[in-house]
Amino acid sequence: MITGFEKIVEERIRKAQEKGMFDNLQGAGRPLDLARDSHIPEDLRLSYKILKNADCLPPEIEIKKEIHLTEALLAQMPDTAARYTTLKKLNFLIMKLNMARQGNIRFEMDQKYMPDLTERLASKNERERS
Repeated sequence: MITGFEKIVEERIRKAQEKGMFDNLQGAGRPLDLARDSHIPEDLRLSYKILKNADCLPPEIEIKKEIHLTEALLAQMPDTAARYTTLKKLNFLIMKLNMARQGNIRFEMDQKYMPDLTERLASKNERERS
């Protein structure tokens, strides 16, 4: 759901796009240079670089990766009992992610439920067969 302020911002951006105010901007069409650390506070740059070079991810990102892997695993499981166990693990990971965020409830990820997933998987299998 978009708040009133967000609607105003979106409307102004849309109008600016229509007027061409975003055309011919410096760097348009080129990839962003993400190697520069100008957006990171100076006192954190070295520690962020060490973590990046060590392939360390924030806990939230690690949980999201595990959620995606578990969803992929769940989609390929034929056994209902095993899928139920995996679904419980998936819901636990989603709950863990939501609790770690400590943010607005609008940004929480919805938990998955067996009937919904079973229906989707069944319809996917039918489409693949035909």
